[in-house]
Amino acid sequence: MFELSVEGWSLDKDLQIIQADVRMAVDGSILIEEPLCIDVGLPALLYSALHDTEPDRFAPPDEWVKMPFFVCGCGDPECRGFSFVVHHKDRNELELISVEERGDGTHRKFENHLIAVSDYRKQVLRIGETYLAFIQGLDYRPYYADTVKVVEELVEQLHQQ
Repeated sequence: MFELSVEGWSLDKDLQIIQADVRMAVDGSILIEEPLCIDVGLPALLYSALHDTEPDRFAPPDEWVKMPFFVCGCGDPECRGFSFVVHHKDRNELELISVEERGDGTHRKFENHLIAVSDYRKQVLRIGETYLAFIQGLDYRPYYADTVKVVEELVEQLHQQ
């Protein structure tokens, strides 16, 4: 069973990042349970619900599909990131692989989980929708200027699935 929850949302006005308490678990194995920056990797997380992904936490911000899904509370993916490879096995199942990224572009694989695509999409979509509701009315200028636009587009694509 896949569980992804993001709670206690806040905007760090100085860093212009959204932070929250993240918990990700699969079949009783806790992959993440701590406060993190969620907006840097949110576009990549949403994208992963529709397409295969390979992370590169050293990629520039405009290569948002390569960002780790969650990064250090400072908002810098190079500082620390929670990186996952996602492979869509078929229409019903995807493989989520927890990896450690190395500077040479290779990955060290940690955990491997098969997840129902419908469960994954439902929980990822909920986070995208919560983000869009949370930022309404905020003086928020993300480092990657198109973050909000990309999230809106991906949320719409997920609604169409």
